[in-house]
Amino acid sequence: MQQQRSIFAAAAIVLGLAGMPSTGAAFPGPQSVRVSTAATPAQPPQAVTQSVGGMATATDFSGIVDRYGPAVVNISVVAKTMPTQGPGQEGLDPDDPFHEFFRRFGPQMPRMPRSPLLRGQGSGFIVSADGLILTNAHVVDGAQEVTVRLTDRREFRAKVLGADRKTDIAVIRIDAKNLPTVKLGDPGAIKVGEPVLAIGSPYGFENSATAGIVSAKSRSLPDGDIVPFIQTDVAVNPGNSGGPLFNIRGEVIGINSQIYSRSGGYMGISFAIPIDVAVKVQEQLVKHGKVTRGRLGISIQSVNQALADSFGLKKVQGALVASVEDGSPADKAGIETGDVIIRFNGREINSSSELPGAVAATAPGTSARVELIRKGSPKVINVTVGELKDGTAARRSDNDEDNGRLGLAVRPLTKEEQRRANINGGLLVEDVSGPARVAGIRPGDVILTLNGTAVTSGEQLRSMAQKAGKSVALLIQRGGAKVFVPIEMN
Repeated sequence: MQQQRSIFAAAAIVLGLAGMPSTGAAFPGPQSVRVSTAATPAQPPQAVTQSVGGMATATDFSGIVDRYGPAVVNISVVAKTMPTQGPGQEGLDPDDPFHEFFRRFGPQMPRMPRSPLLRGQGSGFIVSADGLILTNAHVVDGAQEVTVRLTDRREFRAKVLGADRKTDIAVIRIDAKNLPTVKLGDPGAIKVGEPVLAIGSPYGFENSATAGIVSAKSRSLPDGDIVPFIQTDVAVNPGNSGGPLFNIRGEVIGINSQIYSRSGGYMGISFAIPIDVAVKVQEQLVKHGKVTRGRLGISIQSVNQALADSFGLKKVQGALVASVEDGSPADKAGIETGDVIIRFNGREINSSSELPGAVAATAPGTSARVELIRKGSPKVINVTVGELKDGTAARRSDNDEDNGRLGLAVRPLTKEEQRRANINGGLLVEDVSGPARVAGIRPGDVILTLNGTAVTSGEQLRSMAQKAGKSVALLIQRGGAKVFVPIEMN
């Protein structure tokens, strides 16, 4: 069973990469269908949807599987183990990139004499006839040997041209010509509810197809905020990582990457990296061997109905600027706290999760057009995008995920604000909704402690609130007075 990583403690749900490390034989996975390798049809294939009374009943993806199945490959990786350091101390060197990979996602096996090699499996797909292949970074990252097997059983030793951990995209190449390739599509054109098809190697079963629908778009996951994931209910299991996600027109719109699971296997929630994100990473890795990204230097949060009303928005959309870093590109351009960014370089920003990816995809040093709402009025600002070194392109505010539990938007007090308030630390309340509003918390209040523990950052406050029970007690300072306020949380 694949070792799991906890995401939501109460529900024991984990977010796992779908690559499959193994030590030998594969195990059968659910909902797998053997892929045919029939001759290529003259016209690009499309899925055929049968309907009764105007309602769809079934979707036939066989034409797509026949045409593009041969372009989907199985990827095997090999890493060497380290000698045992002492009784019960088994595994790789902690500095080895594969150490974390197998620690988090490897199968749980009884202790026994070990093979000198550890093996992993994943999927990929050919994007150029001369052997260029896209897959996930976690499939090949740190591998000493990478082998690609085609549907005709030919095997090739692959060279890793580059891997980008932030987007989980890797590019590898094999020495071959006239290979079958996939056709790339536009992930921005997909609709929630649209049928989709995944082809990969779940549990080592090469070229297996599973189908489902698009469940949601532009999902932000805890591991990062620069990839607007496509959520589907397609059966994705260990070994599917790096395989393509097709739309009904036979176009690749994403790369299957991660799953939510209790067991490490399919649970009905899987995530794919949009192909346009992958292509931009691919181009940089092939050309430069690394990826550079843009940066604004702001933290943002989601816009709800209450915030939309208070900021004079015609609809609930955009990314609310919670803070601006001193000296950052955004600061130099004149972007201010309280601005609501609704377009970036012509791209509409419907939710805050869409902005970081758009900023990251912008080449550092270029000028970007930012359309925003400031105090109810539209405004256009041109900003020279900086280069992202560490951190995020446009960081989601520390309080953003916490709004659903406490209903608070907060930021740390500056040194000058602490001096004027005669306190050390503390979090200034900038916006209130939900349970906090019901309890009487107001913007301008300063939160000093949660259940008796001093709070100094939004991240700390969010973490403590997530671990708390149904109610917490906040010590706040309002004016010159301090008072405890009990909050019954969602």
